[in-house]
Amino acid sequence: MLVRLQKFLAEAGLGSRRYCETLITGGRVSVNGQPVTVLGAKVDSGKDRVTVAGQPVSIERKIYIVLNKPAGYICTSDDPEGRSRVLDLLPTDLPRLYTVGRLDVNTEGLLLLTNDGTFSLRLTHPRYKMPKTYRAEVAGTLADDQINQLLHGVWSEGELLRAEKIFGVRPVGERTELQLVLREGKNRQVRRMLDGIGCSVRRLVRLSIGSISLGNLKLGEWRNLTNEEVRSLIAN
Repeated sequence: MLVRLQKFLAEAGLGSRRYCETLITGGRVSVNGQPVTVLGAKVDSGKDRVTVAGQPVSIERKIYIVLNKPAGYICTSDDPEGRSRVLDLLPTDLPRLYTVGRLDVNTEGLLLLTNDGTFSLRLTHPRYKMPKTYRAEVAGTLADDQINQLLHGVWSEGELLRAEKIFGVRPVGERTELQLVLREGKNRQVRRMLDGIGCSVRRLVRLSIGSISLGNLKLGEWRNLTNEEVRSLIAN
């Protein structure tokens, strides 16, 4: 079966389809020994030999994992500072995996990992508006006008950031806890929004992505998504 080369590379676990396109246009991909730099090129996954930077590439078994990320772990594969990675929490015999989006080093909670580039794109591209729910704890109290501002939009670094829904607002000692539902998925969005209304975030946890929630997963634990869960995310 013929498929576009960038789709083949994404399904082989090299990253998102957009990233795979940069590998092609950058001259790093060859098919049957011949460099290919055209994005419209197609390959037969059962016959053609594809290499990236001289290394053979094949389509791996698709893996979908949900992990409860502790604070202090980074989502990137490599870190010059030598910090702990979320990949360190997984068995070493798994194929190379990538996080579906990211959580910053101090944020806890639900993180998806996969080697399926198409699945990752489906969950992260803005046009799909995948809902994500977070629980935040901020210092002090939270006034009604601040909540309204979060719902109507907060300007940060030239972007208007807004929550689709806010609920579960309650005092916790000298802090306030609230839950937010976002569909925009912009970088460090919750922290930037709360900082924009003068609230200092003391703890931030992602509770769910689409229909997938943390459930009984403890910090640092992980499990495979079921086929039904994968289908529910794609259909969201």
